[in-house]
Amino acid sequence: MKESEMQSVMEKAQVLIEALPYIQRFNRKIIVVKYGGSAMLDDELKAQVIQDVTLLKLVGFKPIIVHGGGKEISTWVKKSGKEPEFINGLRVTDMETMEIAEMVLNRVNKSLVSMVQRLGVLAVGISGKDGGLLHVDKKYSDGQDIGYVGDVKCVDPKILFDLLEKDFLPIVCPIGIDDNFDTYNINADDAACAIAKAVNAEKLAFLTDIEGVYKDPEDPSTLISELTVSEAKGLIEGGFIGGGMLPKLGNCIDAIDEGVSRVHILDGRIAHCLLLEIFTNKGIGTAILADREEKFYNE
Repeated sequence: MKESEMQSVMEKAQVLIEALPYIQRFNRKIIVVKYGGSAMLDDELKAQVIQDVTLLKLVGFKPIIVHGGGKEISTWVKKSGKEPEFINGLRVTDMETMEIAEMVLNRVNKSLVSMVQRLGVLAVGISGKDGGLLHVDKKYSDGQDIGYVGDVKCVDPKILFDLLEKDFLPIVCPIGIDDNFDTYNINADDAACAIAKAVNAEKLAFLTDIEGVYKDPEDPSTLISELTVSEAKGLIEGGFIGGGMLPKLGNCIDAIDEGVSRVHILDGRIAHCLLLEIFTNKGIGTAILADREEKFYNE
């Protein structure tokens, strides 16, 4: 074997050795992956995300996928002759839009099930209505009625535990029911956070369209690899966090306060971002952890 070939082989071996302690630490632990953003629209990225989650399952993790589909919902709303309407970033969801959203999300859900099973892992696609998984109250936006948009008030995770026990990979679309059994659309970030807390997940990973949390949003070199809850609160209080990252980081802090060990914010547009974040020392996104947790990576 040529020296260059030997070097390449040794580098691959080193990558596997670097992953070993993470595989050992998180073996048989639940990880919730919130899948959304641009990674859902690009077929190649979609295939890579599913490969990552399937690999996590095969090396001993217990992954649960919670997916969105907002951009596809908007596409189908336009096809129906309506114009998508948002108030403070929340979709105004009348009865017709709710029917479209449920149709689209279930379509996305079953396509993800097929992709996982094509890789040899059994998956089951469900919505928050199944088994009474996600119970909601009607959500308002600054007092405004935005229709059938739900705010998760409780989670009954029995169906998820049953599926995990039977070695299935659950894939959840964010639709819930209220006390009258009416159907509501739920923000996928909120659904993933609520589910992660209910199943006492070891990890919650958000696939987004940004690299992670920056100390200075205008300077990509200020990406923070690991961040404690106290440090995250300090960034928020200091005015460093704004826009769509603010509610996302709030969800992260809330999840950790409720017992989730680590929350990861990743750029889903990067190939195999989940594997790179979870199985390498530095990772490529931002990991938020409880103050009591030990950092894996120290600059």
